[in-house]
Amino acid sequence: MIQNLHTHTTFCDGKDAPEEMVRGAIAAGCTSLGFSGHAPMEAPNDWVMDVSAIPRYRAEVERLREAYAGQLEIFLGLELDYWSPPPGDGWDYLIGSVHCVKKDGAELMVDYTAEDFCQNIATYYSGDCYAFAGDYYRLVGQAAERTGCQIVGHFDLITKFNEGDKLFDTAHPRYRQAALDALDALAAQDVIFEINTGAMSRGYRSAPYPAAWLLSAMRERGCRICITSDSHSAGTILHAFPQAAALAEACGYRETMVLTHEGFVPQPLAAYQGG
Repeated sequence: MIQNLHTHTTFCDGKDAPEEMVRGAIAAGCTSLGFSGHAPMEAPNDWVMDVSAIPRYRAEVERLREAYAGQLEIFLGLELDYWSPPPGDGWDYLIGSVHCVKKDGAELMVDYTAEDFCQNIATYYSGDCYAFAGDYYRLVGQAAERTGCQIVGHFDLITKFNEGDKLFDTAHPRYRQAALDALDALAAQDVIFEINTGAMSRGYRSAPYPAAWLLSAMRERGCRICITSDSHSAGTILHAFPQAAALAEACGYRETMVLTHEGFVPQPLAAYQGG
């Protein structure tokens, strides 16, 4: 199976309509595609779906599932933020993510812009980026219990603008301890961790989330993985999958999880190493 389960459309912050994403997936050689629109948040945001859009989102994915039966297997999912309300029933899978931290009544995005990121640390953390990382990873460690997800999204999203450690040192003991504490909490929940290439396709990173040292730590703990593109446009459905598979293999993995109608099953990483 050639599959991507992290897909955004014009229902949230994606650039293309769901049917365009389906056609892009077929053109890329996918055998299955999962839609994972950003679920509503407690406070309104322009990158998530409004509650009123959920029925239309469901209906469109179901329409596409029927229209493209035999060409592409389609799954209906959601990406829930830590701050999203409960999603209700009827979803094929859920991705649980943390995009923001709340501090002194403010909602601080971790992946908006580099300037916003630095300003938040200066304003709310007196320049202590490791305190910010600590708050972020505390939420990440609770994401599975909070959202009921099967997949944890972009575990170290906080490094989106930190290519080459230009904003903070990812080898710093405080940073690593915060990340490992979150990893241990999630490992006990038996969730799947995605290897996410989305920041690569959008030009922010040269390697996927999570970093190699974290992926190795996941392997040591027996954590399962899947490969996703966090795609926001039809041309990036399988972006850098061979690179993600090679990273996973270098960190000791031999299998990735794929979703079927019987649930998640393992398959060899080699399926994604051919392009």
